[in-house]
Amino acid sequence: MAPDLMRALNTPALAALLSLNKHYQYQTYDAKARLLPHEAWLAHALGLASAPDQPDTGAPLATAVMHRCGLQAEAAQGHWFIVQPAHIQLSRTHLLLSDPRGMHLSETESRALFDLARPCFEEQGKTLLHAAPGLWFARADEWAGLDTASPDAATTQNLSDWMPEGEYARPYRKLQNEIQMQWHEQPVNEARQARGLQAVNSFWLWGGAGPLKAAPRALAIGGGPDWMQALAAPALRQPSAAQLIAQPGAVMLAELIPSAQSGDWSDWITRMQRIEQEWLAPLLAALRDGRIGGLKLLLSHRNGWSSVETSKLSLRKFWRKQNLNLLLKQA
Repeated sequence: MAPDLMRALNTPALAALLSLNKHYQYQTYDAKARLLPHEAWLAHALGLASAPDQPDTGAPLATAVMHRCGLQAEAAQGHWFIVQPAHIQLSRTHLLLSDPRGMHLSETESRALFDLARPCFEEQGKTLLHAAPGLWFARADEWAGLDTASPDAATTQNLSDWMPEGEYARPYRKLQNEIQMQWHEQPVNEARQARGLQAVNSFWLWGGAGPLKAAPRALAIGGGPDWMQALAAPALRQPSAAQLIAQPGAVMLAELIPSAQSGDWSDWITRMQRIEQEWLAPLLAALRDGRIGGLKLLLSHRNGWSSVETSKLSLRKFWRKQNLNLLLKQA
């Protein structure tokens, strides 16, 4: 579908930045890694993990998210995981994890489910904290070696291949089953289904991390779920191109992820057009008039990412035809 998507896009700024580059590199990525390239890059950009081409180090994000949620004291002790209420559905041949972004949990719903789940965690000697609707944290020190997958990596995949693995995988599954029984036919779920929403019938645990050795680096993040937004420096949440031009740094634009995950390409094109207008066109203009000295784009999907660097000097390569063909190299 890549050629059809390219024909549907009207993104001259992106075409210029790709075609008039001074350096281009495509990096393959292990599709079986338990996090996606954007998550590996995010952990690295925050100073929490090694380079994104080494995904086996995982995404130790939990305590960094807690730090930015005002839970610094709790994060300083023990090993924590991100816990997200979820919907798991049975397809004809296997289990599937629905995208947690689509749960749209209210504060009341999240608290009601949390109050049922917390005693189950406590019976196993685990602490469960509620930070925001659909964003909880569990302390499980002995589970530090548990190999978990991010929701984005597991969504749309055969779930049996993405469940937590390791010495304590069985106790985890036991806890998960107990909570699933607690939530079965819970009034919150009955009310959600009556409104045409998915039932919350399970949870996803991932992002395990110990106490931070240093505060996360400052990073701007646009779009993304609550856990990702929490990782942005407070002044850099939902940033603008003008902010980046005035104070150069790194920014992650995450709003394409849900439509790409679900294959909603009409929505993906709409979001891409907005990125073109609100980000790429202003950045290209700033590059041309010298307000910024260079621009590096990282474009990723499950199997790899492209790194494209453009400078004011490279924009003078008038002999190059401006198009999006470079994107086909990673299709």
